[in-house]
Amino acid sequence: MAAVMMNDGLANSMAGLNTERDKAAHSYYTAPTIDRQELVNAYRTSWMARKIVDIPALDSCRNWRAWQARQELISVIEAEEKRLNVRGKVLDARKKARLFGGAAIYADFGDDASQPLDMERIKKGGLRFLTVFTSQQLTEGDLETDPMSEFYNCPKDYTITAGTTGQARIHPSRLTIFYGNELPEQGVSGSAFGWGDSVLVSVMDAVKQAEAAAANINSLIYEANVDVITVNGLMDHVGTEAGERKITERFRIAATTKGINRMLILDGEEKYDRKTIGFSNLPDLMDRFDQHAAGAADIPMTRFMGMSPGGLNSAGESDLRNYYDRVSAGQTLEMGPAMTRLDEALIRSATGARDEAIFYDWNPLWQLSEKDKADIFKTKSDAARALAGNGGTSEPLIPIEALSDAVVNELVEDGALAGLEGAIEQYGKLSEQEDDDDDEVAALGAHPAQKPNTITDAAPRTLYVQRKLLNAAEFIAWAKSQGFETTTPADDLHVTIAFSRNPVDWMRAGEPWNNEKNGNLTVQPGGARIVEPLGDKGAVVLLFNSSELSWRHEAIRRDAEASWDFPSYQPHVTITYAGGDLDLSAVEPYRGKLVFGPELFSELDEDWSSKLSEE
Repeated sequence: MAAVMMNDGLANSMAGLNTERDKAAHSYYTAPTIDRQELVNAYRTSWMARKIVDIPALDSCRNWRAWQARQELISVIEAEEKRLNVRGKVLDARKKARLFGGAAIYADFGDDASQPLDMERIKKGGLRFLTVFTSQQLTEGDLETDPMSEFYNCPKDYTITAGTTGQARIHPSRLTIFYGNELPEQGVSGSAFGWGDSVLVSVMDAVKQAEAAAANINSLIYEANVDVITVNGLMDHVGTEAGERKITERFRIAATTKGINRMLILDGEEKYDRKTIGFSNLPDLMDRFDQHAAGAADIPMTRFMGMSPGGLNSAGESDLRNYYDRVSAGQTLEMGPAMTRLDEALIRSATGARDEAIFYDWNPLWQLSEKDKADIFKTKSDAARALAGNGGTSEPLIPIEALSDAVVNELVEDGALAGLEGAIEQYGKLSEQEDDDDDEVAALGAHPAQKPNTITDAAPRTLYVQRKLLNAAEFIAWAKSQGFETTTPADDLHVTIAFSRNPVDWMRAGEPWNNEKNGNLTVQPGGARIVEPLGDKGAVVLLFNSSELSWRHEAIRRDAEASWDFPSYQPHVTITYAGGDLDLSAVEPYRGKLVFGPELFSELDEDWSSKLSEE
C-alpha cells in the first residue's frame, strides 16, 4: 500500500497560503552545525555568549545552601565542603555543562573507581578530592538496557584518558553529572559533543544578530557627517594622472584649512553640502536586539545587561523575581537530584556516619532590604510574644522553654541578632536554666528587690514606663568632667520608654522580649551620641540609639494603644535641668555603656516638674 502524505490545516490556493506557492511552507528546522571550537571562540570573544553561559550557573551557586542539623554537625559538614571546594567544583561543572552540553564531578575515595560506590563503607575523611571533567574528556560506554536498573538508558561506565596510566574506567555512581540543554531522549545521539546540547546552540543566532546590529551602528558613527562638494566639470579631470592629482591636492588643501580654522574655502562654482545620519531610532533598535538575545537566553534584561529597572511601569523587579524563581526551581529539580550521591558521601566523609536528621535548604536569591528584615523580625517577635501569653494574664500556647529554644533557632538562622548563638552558648538556653524566683520576678518587669505588681483587675489607668540607669556613678563622673556643676540625682537617672495620658490596660503592654537574665538591658558603648537641650524645662540630655528601646516603645503604643505626646521616640537620659551657660558644643558626649535596670510601670505623675532636684 502506498503511503499518502496528508496536511491538516488552513490552505488557500488563490493566495498560495500553505500550498507549494507559499514561501513559508518550505521552512523547516535543521540539525545545528555549530562545532566545539566555535563554542570556545564564542565564549572567549563574545561577552553576550559568556554571560549566557555564566550567569545562570553563577546565580545557582551564589548564595549556596544552608545545612540543617545540630550546630556541631553543621560546622564539620561546612568545613568538609570548604576542604573539597564543593561549591567551586559545582560552579565549574555547571559552567562547562552549559557551554559544552555536559560535565561531571568525579569523587575519589582511593579505591577501584570502576566499581559501584558503596556508601556504607565511606569513613570520616574518606572523600579524598573532587575533579571536574567535561563531556569531551569522558567517553561514554555501552548503554544500560535493563529497565530494572537505576542507570537504565544511561552509560554503564565512562572512560577517561588518565595520563601515563592509560585508560581509566569510572562507574556512574561516582559521578555527579550536569547537562546543558538536555536532549529529548536520554541516550540518543543528537549532539556532536556528548551528553547534551550547549545552551549556546539555541541562542547563537540571536546573539550574532544583536552583536552584528551593534557593530553596524558603530560603523555608522564614522559616517555620521559626510561633506559633499559639487564641482563643475569634475569628470573632465578624471581619467588623467595630472587631473586626478590636481583634484586630490585641491581638496586636501580644503580639508587642511577647514581643520585649522574651521573655514572651508571654495571656488565660486563649487557647492558645499553636508549629509547627516540621524541616530534617534538606533538606541531603540539596538535595545530590541539585546532584548531578543536576553529572551532567547531566558535571562531578564536587568540581570543580563546589569542595569536597574526604569520607567514608571517598569516590571524589571518582577522579571528578576521570576528569574530567581526559575533558578530556584533548577536548584531543586536539577541540581539537588544530580548531587544526591555526592551529598550523601560528603555527609559521611564529614561526620563518619549518616544522621537522618541532616538536610539542607537552598538559600534564597532574592535579598531583603534592611527595612524588610526589621519588619520580619518584628512580626516574628510579636508572634512569639502572642504564643507566650499576655504578660501572665493568659496561659502560653506553647511551653515557654520550648518556645524560647524555637525562637532562638529561628533568629540564629535569620541572622537577625548578631552574636546571638555565641551568647546562648555562654549564658545557656532558657530550658537549661534552673528556676529562680528572681528570674521570675525579672521576667514580669520588676526589680528583684521589689515585689511584682499585684494589680489583677487590669482597670485602665495612665501609664509611665522607665528603666533606671544602674551605672549612674560612672555617668555622673563623666558629666562633672565635662563642666556640668550639678546633675540629676543618681537614683533618678533613667530612660523613659512610654507614657500615656490616656488610660490603658497595663496587661496589654506585655513584656520586653530581649531582657538579659536579670531583667536588665545594656546599650553597648559607641554609636551616635549627642548632648543637647530638650523641652521647655531647661533639660540637657544625652541622646542615644537603641533599637530594643524603640521596638519596645512601639510595641506598647500598638498593643496597649498608649498615647504619646511627640511625633517620634528618641531614647535619652536627662543629665541636668540646670545647664546654665555651659557651651554644649564643647561637651564630649558620654561614649561608655549604659546599663538600665528592669522596666518599672507606674501611673503618670502630672506634677513631676515640681519635684525636680539637682545634686
